[in-house]
Amino acid sequence: MTERELRFMQAAVDLARKGMNKGVGGPFGCVIVKGDTIVGTGCNSVASSNDPTAHAEVVAIRDACKNLQTFQLTDCEIYTSCEPCPMCMGAIYWARPKKVYFGATRHDAAAAGFDDSLIYTELTAPIHDRIIECVNLGREDAVTVFDEWNDKPDKITY
Repeated sequence: MTERELRFMQAAVDLARKGMNKGVGGPFGCVIVKGDTIVGTGCNSVASSNDPTAHAEVVAIRDACKNLQTFQLTDCEIYTSCEPCPMCMGAIYWARPKKVYFGATRHDAAAAGFDDSLIYTELTAPIHDRIIECVNLGREDAVTVFDEWNDKPDKITY
């Protein structure tokens, strides 16, 4: 790793510690970098915001997209203090950064009480075998909205 990369990772770790010590949320921090500039920051704020999606990466992605006025982070790098959970990885793939750096692993997080193994298992289980019941309902009507989208001349594709 270069000095530059280590500096941005340290910024993510510092955010994790700061947010944790202020009681904002769990020990997770994230910075998003474009070139040599931090364009988005976030620390876990699940507990303080009563928002289960307020993980550091999601908060930082929202901040960077707002600051850059875009919904794509194609020229950016993400530095996060811990390997992203499945939800955050989904958000990261939607944001399309060019690279993700992470500090601690998901196994380190599990050892600290942040175990996402159930979610990893559930995502690969057949729908009918999942713990939370998932029911396909009203598909015929719902699919018509996709047909309308496909015919929409002024859509913004992503």
